[in-house]
Amino acid sequence: MKKPAIRLTIVDKRGPKGCHHGHRIGDSFDFDTQRGQLCPMACHVAFPYVDILRYGGTLPANDKGELLFSCPDADVLQIFRIDVIAPEEEKGEPS
Repeated sequence: MKKPAIRLTIVDKRGPKGCHHGHRIGDSFDFDTQRGQLCPMACHVAFPYVDILRYGGTLPANDKGELLFSCPDADVLQIFRIDVIAPEEEKGEPS
């Protein structure tokens, strides 16, 4: 069974300063193929969530059903949404 893909998208910003890594609202990252482009602090926070979701676990979602986490830098505080993308074989398409 293939693991689902994980996409991280910046959906909000609550800190007074810009991201030191240059990320902005709307930026999106495939955790497997673009992890090296993601700010190391945000990647460090994302990893436990990604690991839980990849292996069938669940996380609490907000009122809209979104899974969110924030950048750990209090001056930046960007909010990331986690999207789990099922492998093609789980969508009923032939592999």
